[in-house]
This record gives sequence, C-alpha cells and structure tokens, in this order.
Amino acid sequence: MAYERSERTGAEDDADTALALKILVAGGFGVGKTTLVGAVSEIRPLRTEERLSRAGELVDDTGGVDRKTTTTVAMDFGRITIRSGLSLYLFGTPGQDRFWFLWDELSQGALGAVVLADTRRLEDCFPAVDYFEHRRIPFVIAVNCFTGARAYGAHDVSRALDLDRGTPVVLCDARDRDSGKEVLIRLVEYAGRMHAARLLDTVG
Repeated sequence: MAYERSERTGAEDDADTALALKILVAGGFGVGKTTLVGAVSEIRPLRTEERLSRAGELVDDTGGVDRKTTTTVAMDFGRITIRSGLSLYLFGTPGQDRFWFLWDELSQGALGAVVLADTRRLEDCFPAVDYFEHRRIPFVIAVNCFTGARAYGAHDVSRALDLDRGTPVVLCDARDRDSGKEVLIRLVEYAGRMHAARLLDTVG
C-alpha cells in the first residue's frame, strides 16, 4: 500500500521518513490516462507508447478518439509530491482488453485508483469499475471534460455507472496540473477513510 524511505543528513540524529503511496490511473482506451500522468508528474514520466497500426484497428475501438495515433502497451509512470513527506507514485494502466493481464501486477500494493471517464464513451470505464470493486480497491471516478462533449453532473455519472454510495465522482481536465492534483487529493482522502473503516471493522 505504501513505500517508506528514510533520509538522514550528517547534522541530523533523527531520520526524516518520507511516505510514498502507489496510485493507479485506469480507464478506457483514449480517455486521457497518459495525459493525466504527464500533467501532474514532477519528473519526466516514463511512457511505453507505440503507434497505432492497421492490425490494431481490428481489435481497438477508436470511435470517438479518431485523432489518437499512439497507445500505451505496458504502463505510464510518474511521481508527484502532495506535501512535505508525502509523495504519490502514479502508474497508468493500458486501456485495451488485450493488455488487462498487466493490471494484476500493477495493482499489487496500490492505495487506490483513479478511473478516468469520457461521457461520450462512458461504457468504456465499466471494466475498470468492476475490477476495483471486486478487489475492494478504493477508487474515484474522474470525468475528463473533453471539448465539445455534453456536460453531465457528478450525480448523473454516478447513477449511470451504478456506483456504490459514497464513491466520489469529480470533474477534471486531464491536461491541467492543478485539476489533476485535486483528483489525486480526493482519492487519497477517500482511500484513507476506506482503509481506516476496514481496519476498525477487523478490530471490532
């Protein structure tokens, strides 16, 4: 769920412990996962993208994302510092069905997940929602507000996806760093509450 590292300077007797949390960024094909990771990452993000080929057209539904020319074939990786002593490691998952076998590896030790949604292709995020619900991994829905897409409120999206009560739905612009950071903060807060409630249940 978390990684810890200790840093000590020669003048300090006490170790300054920093906490790093693992977050997944998931969703359908072309929904903006790579864009979000790249927008918020304070380091140059690691990307594993390949150009879309004619062969891929037979298996990838590019409807609604016709201008997309590349696709993630393994993962994206980025890092962001939320505050002093707290960093997030971001792992963007591939969106196509044929790469879902990677999700089990990527989800190991994850605090939670951001499921990006496009209201023009809302059904594309159903598999990610099902995946995290079945594995009891806390997640938030982040509606990426594409230019020209019809606007829907958070409540409408929650009903359309039949989400469990309390699952956060936020509107965002995956291209904007501040917008992406707000999504991540909401996730960390929500995941913290969920994990604390489960811990209390086991103690009780």
